[in-house]
This record gives sequence, structure tokens and C-alpha cells, in this order.
Amino acid sequence: MATTFVRLLPREGRDRRTLTLAAPRCYSLSVVYAIIETGGKQYKVSEGDVIRTDLVDAKPGSRVTFDRVVMAGGDDVIFGTPFIKGAKVAGSVVRQARGEKILVFRYKPKKRVRKLIGHRQRFAEVKIEKISLP
Repeated sequence: MATTFVRLLPREGRDRRTLTLAAPRCYSLSVVYAIIETGGKQYKVSEGDVIRTDLVDAKPGSRVTFDRVVMAGGDDVIFGTPFIKGAKVAGSVVRQARGEKILVFRYKPKKRVRKLIGHRQRFAEVKIEKISLP
């Protein structure tokens, strides 16, 4: 399936507000992407992407496989009910770290009750290497 994109150029001469059509170019849309579910969240990924997910139980450099593929697209779109059977997304863990500190300040007015809590969420960065569909 190919889609034609048309670029509009200003016409030469006095009236530059009118536009003319440039030569049409055809680009193929064969980008394969998938929507995976991990950690209760959904991520749209394609090959080569680096995503930041919740902590994955794997060491940096090791391979992980996501088998909960909700949707896959490219030339044709495939929807799962609720997941696509046999579809897998493979990737490798780039690093595991902790995010920026979030400060939570709770207080009760007129009661001298104040509490300051800090939290750093742990995450893993995963580089998507391969999307395999059934």
C-alpha cells in the first residue's frame, strides 16, 4: 500500500499567496509497529525504539520477550482479542535506573501536621530488536 504526499509550493510572480502542486512523490508505508502491554501500561513500539518501562526482572544486556501484543500494524493491521496469539516482541535491556525524585507534601491546615515524602520510581530501558507476527 503506497500513499501519495503532495507538497505545496508558492507560485513565482506577484501573487505569492496562491499555491501550486509539486510533483507527487510516493512513499511506501511498510513500517511495522506493535502495541505491547507490560506493567499495566501499553506502549507503541517499532524495531530500533528504546522504551522506558517499569522495572523488568532482567540484568542489563540480557534479552526480554513481550508476548502480550495487543495490536500490530504495517501494511495490514491485526487486532488481538485481547492479545495476538503467537506474536512476540523481543528486545534487550539497555539499563536499569531510578527516575527523578518526586516530593509529596501532605499537611492538615491549622493542625500542625506536616509530612514530606520522597519517591524515586525504578525503571528499565529496553531496546526493541525484533517484532515477530504469526
